[in-house]
Amino acid sequence: MSFDAETLKYDDKGLIPAIAQDAGTGEVLMMAWMNREAVERTLESRKVTYWSRSRQSFWVKGETSGHLQELVDLRVDCDRDCLLVVVNQTGPACHTNRRSCFYTAVRQGDEVELMAPMG
Repeated sequence: MSFDAETLKYDDKGLIPAIAQDAGTGEVLMMAWMNREAVERTLESRKVTYWSRSRQSFWVKGETSGHLQELVDLRVDCDRDCLLVVVNQTGPACHTNRRSCFYTAVRQGDEVELMAPMG
């Protein structure tokens, strides 16, 4: 069965959440949004492409920073309304220069920083 990005369930703005996961470690790196064309561009180029809601434009992860995400696998959840983008991540995934955007945990009512910026 061939894949058609049109069959995904997008929200009323035409977007679908995409969770990026490191292919080697399984670590969750970040969450961003894709539209149909971003999904198609990602599959064609193997460079993960997201849709920026604030800029209303496409962005290839790492295009300016060099912290690229190379697509290893694109997975669709059971409801077809969320994507898991399995990637080879170069450098930090977070704009704060951390490996993951999920660097803060809530433990016993306190926020705890789990990782410092890289480099």
